[in-house]
Amino acid sequence: MPVPPRRCSPHPHRRRALTGLAATAAALVCAAATGPAPSASDDPPPPAGGRDYPTRLIAYVANSGSDDASSYDVPLERPITTTQVGDGPTGVGAAPDGTHVYVANGLSDTVSFIETTGHTVVATVPVGDYPFAAMPSRDGARVLTADWGGDTVTVIDAESRTVVATTPVGALPHSITTIPDGRAFVTNSGAGEVTVLAPDNTVAATVPVGSFPSGITSTAGGDTVYVANTGDGTISVIDTATVEVTATWPVGEAPLGLAVSPDGDRLYAADSATDELLVIDTATGEVLARVPVGHTPQGVAVSPGGGRVWVTNEASDTVSVIDAATTTVRTTLPTGRQPEGIAITPR
Repeated sequence: MPVPPRRCSPHPHRRRALTGLAATAAALVCAAATGPAPSASDDPPPPAGGRDYPTRLIAYVANSGSDDASSYDVPLERPITTTQVGDGPTGVGAAPDGTHVYVANGLSDTVSFIETTGHTVVATVPVGDYPFAAMPSRDGARVLTADWGGDTVTVIDAESRTVVATTPVGALPHSITTIPDGRAFVTNSGAGEVTVLAPDNTVAATVPVGSFPSGITSTAGGDTVYVANTGDGTISVIDTATVEVTATWPVGEAPLGLAVSPDGDRLYAADSATDELLVIDTATGEVLARVPVGHTPQGVAVSPGGGRVWVTNEASDTVSVIDAATTTVRTTLPTGRQPEGIAITPR
C-alpha cells in the first residue's frame, strides 16, 4: 500500500542548503557517532524524595523522521529510552516542575504529554494544523502550540488537558517563548514579525523583526526576548517592557534554534547553514565562538546550571553536548531520525 507523501517542510535552511542564499518565499512555504565516555556535568541530579521532582535531569529530543522522542540523562550524558509519540514530532517544551514534557506532532495535529518518571505518553491532545512548537507558560498552567499550518496558537489547560483557546496570529507561526508575567511571544515565519499574546490568550501586540523569524527564547527574568531571523542571518532583541526591538545583530548565515544561559550573559544559536553553534555575548551581540557540531543543527537547550549546551543535528541523527566553559564538544549521542526540537527538564 503506498505511503502518502509527507507535508512540505517549514524549514528554510533545507532550501538554503540546496541553493545557498537564494532562498525564495515559495520554497519557504512549500547511524550516529558517539564520543568518549562522558563524565558528570556541573548539573547534579536533584535530591530524591520530593514528590514533584523527576528522578534526574532529563533531555528530550523530538525525532521528526521516526515519530518518537529520545530521552537522555543530562548529568551523565547517556541515553535513557525512546518514547513513541505522534507523526512528525518537531517542538518540545518542559513543564516548570519537570514532571511532564510536551511534544508537538506536526503531521498528527496533536500534542503528546509525556510523564517524565516513566517516559510514557499519558495524554494526546488535538490542536491546530501542523503544530510546530509546544511551550508551557512559566506557571505551568497552560501549554501553547504554534500551529504553523493554521496561522493560530492553540492554548491547552495543562491540568485538564483540554483546549481552552485558539488565537489567530500571523502567517506560519513557528516557535514560542513565554515569560513570567504570563505573556507569550510567537514567531510568525511567513510574516517577519512576532505576535505577543496576553495572559488571557488575546493578541496584545505585533513586533516587526527580520526575515523568516523561527527560533525564539527569553531570559529567566523575562526582560528580554531573542528572535532568530533565519532568512537574513540576524538576531532581533526585544525589550519586553516596551515591546520594541532594541538591537539587530548579524550573527551567521541561518540561525535557527536559540537558548540563553541562566545568567543571561550568553545566547546560543544553531546556525543551520554552517553546522555550528554560535556563542553570542548578550551585552554586545558579538559572536564569541563558533563550535562545529553535526549537520543541519536545529534545536538548542542549556542545562539548568548553565554548564552544558545540547544541540540537535537533524541531518546527522545526533545530539551534540557542548561544554559551555571551553566551547568544545564533549560528546555526541545518537538520536532517532531527523532530530529537531529539544528541551531539558528544569530540575
